[in-house]
Amino acid sequence: MMGLDSSLFSALQHMLDAADGSDKSVSAPTRTYVLDAKAMAATPADVKEYPNSYAFIIDMPGLNSGDIKVQVGDDNVLVVSGERKREEEREGAKYVRMERRVGKFIRKFALPENANTDKISAVCQDGVLIITVEKLPPPEPKKPKTIEIKIA
Repeated sequence: MMGLDSSLFSALQHMLDAADGSDKSVSAPTRTYVLDAKAMAATPADVKEYPNSYAFIIDMPGLNSGDIKVQVGDDNVLVVSGERKREEEREGAKYVRMERRVGKFIRKFALPENANTDKISAVCQDGVLIITVEKLPPPEPKKPKTIEIKIA
């Protein structure tokens, strides 16, 4: 092997096998994970904090409210997902250039502890989705408990 010792050669072979996907080791990401990661990266969002709420602002051009799903999952995770489909081609028309993104999209946000998951609203207007999550009121400061002292 022209100067490569057998352990180095086997390590290189293992890396090459992992790169082509033939190694199904536990540490290798699944296809679903990779697709979700790409979908999340392609769905940019702004998050604003107001005194009484949080606002999640996501551009959704060309989508109807039926194409978008907003859910709150376990552990206070806000999930925005859906799919943008390519419009059907008309007879005699063909694409010269295709740059607009199509396919599934997903975005997950870990909500803070003070998020009121019972008071969430979502509005999609002019291609912009705004999800408003109200905050829970701050906890009342604990008052010291006074204990009556009895004389025995």
